[in-house]
Amino acid sequence: MADLKSFVEEIKKLSVMEVSELVKMLEEEFGVSAAAPVAVVGGAAAPAEAAAEEKSEFTIVLKEAGPNKIAVIKVVKELTGLGLGEAKALVDGAPKELKQNVPAEEAKAVEAKLKEAGATVELK
Repeated sequence: MADLKSFVEEIKKLSVMEVSELVKMLEEEFGVSAAAPVAVVGGAAAPAEAAAEEKSEFTIVLKEAGPNKIAVIKVVKELTGLGLGEAKALVDGAPKELKQNVPAEEAKAVEAKLKEAGATVELK
C-alpha cells in the first residue's frame, strides 16, 4: 500500500487549479463524481423547494468578469489565494467555480465583493 501521508503532503503543495485538474482526472479515470450526494427522505429525493430553503453551503460561480476585469482579477486573487497568473486565467475562463461548500454568510459576502468589482456571480 502506498504511503498515504506522504501522498497527502504532496497534494498540499499543489495549487487550487492543479487540485481541480487532479479531481477531474480521478473522476474520469474511475467513473465517479466528487459531487455531494442528494438527500433522501423516506426513500425519495427531497423536494427542491425544501433543499433551497435549508441550504447552508453554496458554490460560488463567476459567470463573467464584466467591464472592470482587473478589479475582478484582484478580488479573485484575494479570495482564492491564487497567484496573479492563475487568478487571471480563472477570470478569463469564466464561467468558473471559485469556491465550493462555502457557508451562506461568507458566500453572500464574497458575492457582494465580486459584484462591487463589476463581476456577474451566481450562488448554487
